[in-house]
Amino acid sequence: MTSPRILLKVSNLRPKKSLGQNFLLNQALAETIVDRAGIKENDHVLEIGCGLGAITIPAAKKAARLVAVDKDAQLLDLLRTELAVHHLSNVELVHQDILTVNFADLFGPEKPPVIVIGNLPYNISSQIIVLLIASRAYIRRALLMLQKEMAQRLIAAPGNRDYGRLSVMLQYGCDVKVVAEAPANLFYPRPKVDSQVISVTIEERIPYPADDEQMLSRVVKAGFSQRRKTLRNALAGNILNADHAQVERWLARADIEPRRRAETLAVEEFVRLANLISRDG
Repeated sequence: MTSPRILLKVSNLRPKKSLGQNFLLNQALAETIVDRAGIKENDHVLEIGCGLGAITIPAAKKAARLVAVDKDAQLLDLLRTELAVHHLSNVELVHQDILTVNFADLFGPEKPPVIVIGNLPYNISSQIIVLLIASRAYIRRALLMLQKEMAQRLIAAPGNRDYGRLSVMLQYGCDVKVVAEAPANLFYPRPKVDSQVISVTIEERIPYPADDEQMLSRVVKAGFSQRRKTLRNALAGNILNADHAQVERWLARADIEPRRRAETLAVEEFVRLANLISRDG
């Protein structure tokens, strides 16, 4: 692995703070991410924010095809050279904002679900998680490096202060866990906080399926819109267009105490409430 410092220096480039660029220095961690992703020779892989190829190169050596997406065209030029040095021809470099990527265009229904890997830019990590949730039909597994605070939000359980909308919506259809630590000193430039690597496995069968996932998203969003309020007050007069009396009837039928707060509800309780509201029409 060529040092990111050296590659950038010889190319007269600097990390772009606006793009949240922090390059991985530790090859052992890159190998750990690839190993935990479980990439096999027939797998198709999407890498988010490929940077200078620390993860790209070991992943491409195992995959059938790797699509590497990055918004920085200068980095893609450097990576193209690195791939040639390693004689890797199965990598497709895509100069694009990951938030505008359509999974159906890159990985259509005729292809198997992909494995997603990436060192996510801190400034758009939550938006990327939302994209992955919406695109989970195309994904089998994801290994993602995130700011530790964000990783803790995604794995948080009910009752935890980190538990929120993203926790619920990701855990609804996925098994999520931390698989590796990534201290700040393993990156260049060194960020102010540590990171963690999470594994996200898409459930083949969702334990508590929602009748309408859009309604589930609306209920969860409404519940967490004002975290300090009780569910009775948070859900009333919100995007659900219901008054307090209607909300109380829904909660009673769902066997949920109206004075509870959204952060105390398990995923299955949100699903039960959303299904009841959906069936009410």
